[in-house]
Amino acid sequence: MTDPHPVAAEKTAVRTALWRALHVLHDPAPHVLADEIGLKLLEPAGGWRQRHDMLPAITARSRATVVGRARFIEDLVAEEAARGVGQYVLLGAGLDTFAQRRPAGASGLRVFEVDQPGPQAWKRAKLLELGFGIPEWLRLVPVDFETGDDWLARLTEAGFDAGKPAVVASTGVAAFLTRDALLAKLRPVAALAKGTTLAMTFLLPLALLDADERDARRKTEAFARKTGNPWLSVFAPDDMRALAREAGFSDVRHVSAAELTRRYFAGRADHLRPSSGEDVLVAIT
Repeated sequence: MTDPHPVAAEKTAVRTALWRALHVLHDPAPHVLADEIGLKLLEPAGGWRQRHDMLPAITARSRATVVGRARFIEDLVAEEAARGVGQYVLLGAGLDTFAQRRPAGASGLRVFEVDQPGPQAWKRAKLLELGFGIPEWLRLVPVDFETGDDWLARLTEAGFDAGKPAVVASTGVAAFLTRDALLAKLRPVAALAKGTTLAMTFLLPLALLDADERDARRKTEAFARKTGNPWLSVFAPDDMRALAREAGFSDVRHVSAAELTRRYFAGRADHLRPSSGEDVLVAIT
């Protein structure tokens, strides 16, 4: 693949990075995840915290969701690394900063960030410009998902060993795929080496959300349709587990927002907690 022309980070990646920073800047300690590196990469114009999609009261559960799921996955990576798993793959990495925030642990792994070529080229340039560099153990893997590029082939070319187990993470992607497309994405992961673990987020049907979140969810879904990025799939937990088993995973479990709340948000004076509309699937080959 020829070097892509850098283009700005995608809007969803920008929003996620800014919410992660806002958790540090606005929410009191202890912080579930301390990440202001995405903010440094973006260098947003002054006043970004006054944007409607950044207002603390409006975005509280959304930013709790993004830091809670990130913390869960990074804890999972640490647990698997302690068991000897040496590969970590981020599908649709966006502005994730695990490699920059946790270099002591990350450098003991081979970390693969898989993303669209243009935004990834932009991120590469910003990492170099700000002095973070691209260490040998961090592999930035450009894959054009929109044209059907074979992400596993690109991953292997970048040094991934399909014969050894890995942790594979995918957040914020499932809703934009049809059930059949998602199944097609899961099957190659399920065929990886025994002991590979997938951690993937998915959206729940409206009826399963807390009543006080349903109106905001309707508005968010309508906005997604209006902007040309409609949600194509939502899953009840049992349906998500069944899909993972159909894809070929042998051990499947569901991690609810309530469980993330118990793990990372219990006892907070500000009562910050994740949205009830997004859960995590953990599936093992």
